[in-house]
Amino acid sequence: MPIEAIEPQRLYRQISDQLRKLIVDGEFPVGSRLPSERDLSVQLGVSRPSLREALIALEVEGYIEVHMGSGIYVCPPVQRERRIDLSSEEGPLELIRARAMLEGEVAYAAAKNGKKAQIDAIEEAFQQMIENTSAGANPLEADRLFHIRVAEATGNSVLVGLVTQLFDARLGPLFDRLHSHFDTIEVWNDAIEEHSRVMKALRARDPEMARQAMRRHMDIAFKRYSASLVGQAAQGRSAAQIKKKKAGPVKEIGIVKPDAKKAALKSTPVKRITKPAAVKKTSAPKAAVKRAPAPAKRRSARA
Repeated sequence: MPIEAIEPQRLYRQISDQLRKLIVDGEFPVGSRLPSERDLSVQLGVSRPSLREALIALEVEGYIEVHMGSGIYVCPPVQRERRIDLSSEEGPLELIRARAMLEGEVAYAAAKNGKKAQIDAIEEAFQQMIENTSAGANPLEADRLFHIRVAEATGNSVLVGLVTQLFDARLGPLFDRLHSHFDTIEVWNDAIEEHSRVMKALRARDPEMARQAMRRHMDIAFKRYSASLVGQAAQGRSAAQIKKKKAGPVKEIGIVKPDAKKAALKSTPVKRITKPAAVKKTSAPKAAVKRAPAPAKRRSARA
């Protein structure tokens, strides 16, 4: 029987699998606070962005809960949702990196090749973002339209499809939960300023400026979502919202004081994550081996 190539598991899933097992086995008891993101990333030997994606996955599954300004706590089993299949979900921060690489070049081509009517259509979507934000409405749909129309200005339907697919991936459960920690009026105002730089370059028909403006937008988005879940996300919220977050939930699920669990957490065995060696495909034991490409992922666009 021929040997089949094994697709390496996404790194954030390896991390979440280990942390989930520690929680289920009682190494991180219900109500205890997890070590800081910095400490966990060091113990696991992974980057903070990869750890962030893993924590978001555990939060979606109901294993942990984030308390602004306090920490990340283990939820009781009753709060754990039915197991959600995240096997097809890409890491939110990896998606942003992919978009930065693609959409920088898309903006370059749009500034170079876009027709006046197409640039006007992008402007219309941009103004819609401003109006929605000013009215207190979520401008996500206008944001989506902005990026799709920039792709349309390239005149390449394949690029339109790729930009749409990558943007719509942010509507999945992982990105949706990550975004919920940072979705504030201040963040959207910052995003509008970032989009305005792209818009300025497109109006000026300056391809290089458009490329740099789009990459800058994506780089800032990456840094924004890489901020501490516990600390930085709370900075953009009103005092009333922060007060509401601090009151209630800790008592409701019986969270214990962090100090009571400090000794237990220090002794918790956390194994470093190592990337699996590539497994190659061959039809015979002695034949030259070649790696089989991973199957292309298909998504349906969500409006």
